[in-house]
Amino acid sequence: MRREDWGGVVDLIERVVGEEDLLASVVGGVRATVREVAVLPAADIAGHTRALLAAATRALAAGRGPTEAELSFVEELAHTRARQGVPIEAVLGAIHVAERAIWSRARDTAAGSGIDAGLLLDARELYDDWAEAVRARLIRAHREAVAAGSHAPAAERDLTVLRRLLVGGSAAGLAAAEAGLPVGGGLWVLVARPGEHGLEQSLREQAAQALVAHVDGLLVAVLTRAPAVRAAGGTAGVAGGTAGVAGGTAGVAGGTAGVAGPAEPEELSGARRLALAALTAAESTGRTGAVHVADVAVLAAVADRADLAAMLTDRHRAAWTALGAQARPVALAVRAWLEAGREVGAAAGRLFVHPNTVRNRVQRFAEATGIDPFDTFGAMNAWWLCCTWLAAVEGAPAGPASGSPAGTGPSGAGSFPRG
Repeated sequence: MRREDWGGVVDLIERVVGEEDLLASVVGGVRATVREVAVLPAADIAGHTRALLAAATRALAAGRGPTEAELSFVEELAHTRARQGVPIEAVLGAIHVAERAIWSRARDTAAGSGIDAGLLLDARELYDDWAEAVRARLIRAHREAVAAGSHAPAAERDLTVLRRLLVGGSAAGLAAAEAGLPVGGGLWVLVARPGEHGLEQSLREQAAQALVAHVDGLLVAVLTRAPAVRAAGGTAGVAGGTAGVAGGTAGVAGGTAGVAGPAEPEELSGARRLALAALTAAESTGRTGAVHVADVAVLAAVADRADLAAMLTDRHRAAWTALGAQARPVALAVRAWLEAGREVGAAAGRLFVHPNTVRNRVQRFAEATGIDPFDTFGAMNAWWLCCTWLAAVEGAPAGPASGSPAGTGPSGAGSFPRG
């Protein structure tokens, strides 16, 4: 065989591999044919397929088997698929689908390019030798990865996968596939304070529906169904869909939860933030049961805007100073009055004061700040300002310095402490 003849075959393979629609066609075929791989993001399948094609083309051009660098990439692919829970049979099946598509196109192209069929057969045989070594390393590495994973503590594996889920983006999509989470109906994120033992136990009993771990000082779970939480003390916040979805809800005993979503795996980073905002809002108002983040949307939005809280307190710093020693009692009264639906009697009962005291303090607040708490938007600003003032005061060891909330922007802004 002349060198130029082989060069023509290599050029043909490179042209086929370089065709713009080939990769999309191969990925589509793999996802349509191999069920276990279909749940993976298209970008993940395309990236590994592209790398394998490039390696095989280089091997054909050089007339050699796989290099150690190529086999190292194959091992990495095997470890990735093992972590994702994709069985080796599915991995090999996906490679077979890709091979069949590529060589079928090469055969059709060769017929119109004057390439001898015998040369193409030689190229296929050389590729088969390369692929056989690749498959052997792939199978061995996958089995080793599965065996190593089976010995890792379940809690450690859950924490690792959960952290990857909460990163969001493509990493979360891969983590969801690895954990075997069905994502067709979206996923939910639950956030609770540590010590919610009843809630945590209930979640862990739903191993098929929830991935649970302690992350950054919080109890966090990703669920495949909207949680239906029965109050039994404590508070939790949940981000993900509505409390009732097709397929039922995930029963969770103990604690209080908030719900929003559902979210795709790639969106779980934002869902976690919403879950934490729902938790904070639920704690601020003493809510129990399932608290959908949409049901506390204003509170959740306020909790997320410490920059605006800083501006608000700075704008009304003179009012705080003017109120002097009465600033905290006035803030408590205004907040209690607004949270009681402007019912003076209810607010007075909460604060253990006379109703006239509440009325007088609300009036003093309006005069000092210029905010009309009877106006809808004025009431929102009044409530937010009072919460921020109280957060700053209760967060300081000995009260506000220089007669004003600590700092120009209280660190406790938006944390809604209960008075």
